[in-house]
Amino acid sequence: MTRLVLALVLACIVLAGCATADEALVPAGDAALEEAFEQRAHDRLVEGAGVVTRVLKDDAEGDRHQRFIVRLGTGQTVLVAHNIDVAPRIEDLRVGDAVEFRGVYEWSEEGGTVHWTHHDSDGPHAPGWLRHEGRTYQ
Repeated sequence: MTRLVLALVLACIVLAGCATADEALVPAGDAALEEAFEQRAHDRLVEGAGVVTRVLKDDAEGDRHQRFIVRLGTGQTVLVAHNIDVAPRIEDLRVGDAVEFRGVYEWSEEGGTVHWTHHDSDGPHAPGWLRHEGRTYQ
């Protein structure tokens, strides 16, 4: 019985370590986003946080996207395009709000776009999310 308990504890430790290692593979923070911009990155999974500087009109062509501009701590801005046909909209989003995000970065001269900020039911993309005022949208 003691060996069984020990084996279960070790399995839990290993599994927890694997989950943490997977999360560590996601480039996070201002430096990762600055590097993505400098390298003109395409299809790069990133995490970041910033302050909303503009709330834009929804993109209604094809899948609908809630769009807003986030300024990072470095001053770089990114457009967040959040698919509201797949994930819930942030209803009360305002200029000055803090937002955290995880999604796929695509380079542009203006600072880049982060999309895939939601789950992917087909599976090829890692799940993304937005966090606003303690709530996660995915």
